[in-house]
Amino acid sequence: MIPIILSGGSGTRLWPLSRKMYPKQFLSLLHDETMLQRTLKRLDRLDHAAPTVVCNNEHRFIVAEQARQIGVEDLSIILEPFGRNTAPAIAVAAVHATQQAGDPVLLVLTADHEIPDQQAFTDVVRQALPLAEAGKLVTFGIVPTYAAPGYGYIRRGESEGNGYIVDEFVEKPDQSSASAYLASDEYYWNSGMFMFRAQAYLDELQKFKPDMVTRCRQAAANMSEDIGFLRLDAEAFGDCEADSIDYAVMEKTELACVVPMDAGWSDIGSWSSVWEQDEKDEHGNATRGDVITNDTENSIVHAESRLVATVGVSDLVIVETQDAVLVADKQKAQQVKQIVEKLALDSREEENFHRIVYRPWGSFDSVDEGEGYKVKRISVKPGARLSKQMHHHRAEHWVVVRGTARVFRDDEIFDLHENESVFIPLGTTHYLENPGDEALDIIEVQSGDYLGEDDIVRFDDIYGRSDG
Repeated sequence: MIPIILSGGSGTRLWPLSRKMYPKQFLSLLHDETMLQRTLKRLDRLDHAAPTVVCNNEHRFIVAEQARQIGVEDLSIILEPFGRNTAPAIAVAAVHATQQAGDPVLLVLTADHEIPDQQAFTDVVRQALPLAEAGKLVTFGIVPTYAAPGYGYIRRGESEGNGYIVDEFVEKPDQSSASAYLASDEYYWNSGMFMFRAQAYLDELQKFKPDMVTRCRQAAANMSEDIGFLRLDAEAFGDCEADSIDYAVMEKTELACVVPMDAGWSDIGSWSSVWEQDEKDEHGNATRGDVITNDTENSIVHAESRLVATVGVSDLVIVETQDAVLVADKQKAQQVKQIVEKLALDSREEENFHRIVYRPWGSFDSVDEGEGYKVKRISVKPGARLSKQMHHHRAEHWVVVRGTARVFRDDEIFDLHENESVFIPLGTTHYLENPGDEALDIIEVQSGDYLGEDDIVRFDDIYGRSDG
């Protein structure tokens, strides 16, 4: 069995913590580990081959680093040049799996689900395995615990092995229909988790979306390896139709089966669902960070960088980060997505990035900026280095505050220690390296007429981001 983990979600309803370049699957929302890490560790009790993660190209180093942090280094990471929804993502993973292992069973999971009962999850996966081995396309149906109009539903039919034949998939219902589904024992929430043989999926997809299979086979056949990552052929994958596995295959195939799962599942789709899953105090408040509450009930209060105090409020979502604060009615938490849409229309950085931006070599924090200047705190991991680069519009001044910096400035190479500094004039070719075994922290002061992140000409980069 090969686990396939889809890590392409954007999590816009969990803004301002979840952002385009650092979405919810990479966040520690409910636990010390991130949602991706918990998904990987969820496999520990199963017999399986090395997992495959399918993710956005921009997230590749985050995926690799978070897997490394929990000791998972034997995995394949397939990079999507464009988002094409779940059907093509699973198809390229299935093609890759057949190339590597014949016709394995695939366990398809998403990286942003919360499943508290690990043993129940493991038991249900094992129960579903014989159906998948027999050529069925298995989906896992979540036993509903309340009437949820926000979820799609699956209606079961006759029994089949340890599950049931799928009678129908139901779109998100109205409230009264959801209540009727809850009262019945025939309906399950559509979890978006699947199990099937790789070839069975490709064969069914061929019946309904033959051009998609052709494009995905081309994209996988021409896949290239890039410092440990697997890059899909951009032209072939770009020509592929975008569609979900439900619409492309599961709602059309006669091989669909559903196996019930009762493991506390949640897709953590909004701040209200975070509140439902999180631990709460005696007043129903879920708090994280430096928070003081008084006369506050049934609220979620999340503080990232400063004290947040509440008085005389209830049923609120309050989320503070270094560059944004969200205050919302908990019952209208789904509408946070509309804030993100407005940020995108205004081309605001807060849609895409946190103030702290992660790079393969470390991170930087934009501390302050104004007309003609910007101040960053840059942290470089041991042994890491930034790309060899130059800037057309800005000069830089670096001050080392911790560790040792090895500086390359045109033809010069020299080390800087704590409290030492260097000036990088506009147009100078340069890069920075951390030769030590502890983190290197520097303060960078930029000055010039344009200070955007795109004013970088890369000549050489060990992480494959060179411009020329």
